[in-house]
Amino acid sequence: MPELKQLHADHAAAVLAFELANRAYFAAAVSDRGDAFFDEFADRYGDALAEQEAGVCAFYVLVAEDGSVLGRFNLYDVEDGTARLGYRVARHVAGRGVATATVRELCRLAAARHGLRTLRAATSHENAASRAVLTHAGFVPVGPADPAHLGGRPGTWYQHDLPLRRSPGDG
Repeated sequence: MPELKQLHADHAAAVLAFELANRAYFAAAVSDRGDAFFDEFADRYGDALAEQEAGVCAFYVLVAEDGSVLGRFNLYDVEDGTARLGYRVARHVAGRGVATATVRELCRLAAARHGLRTLRAATSHENAASRAVLTHAGFVPVGPADPAHLGGRPGTWYQHDLPLRRSPGDG
């Protein structure tokens, strides 16, 4: 069974393989990362780990039993109980509820592990799959997203106010 794991240095090769194998698939729905992303992958990966260590981001990978990456699920700009959510899943698992289930799990972790109260995510109007994932995971539309943040595509911001996590003994 796939497992959601916080990004670690040991995941680098599997993450790169995931990104390369799904590059064309992702580019059809979101902006392509560009050649520089792949040329500078090791440095960018190190930077991501440093951001995670600093607590400004939290990066997760959905790892299959064979160690391959099935998806990336990220919390960006963690500040004042709020973060932005970004995610992508491999083409061969898309449309099977994997993204929705994992976004729900990340919402739980965002509250329990990271103390977040609100998550926001933007998606283009043409990305019906992402809109469905967000809606099924409890996000609601809250307003237009700047096309500059969506590769020039018009879109919508979605928001999910997370349930408060109480410690045992809280009354």
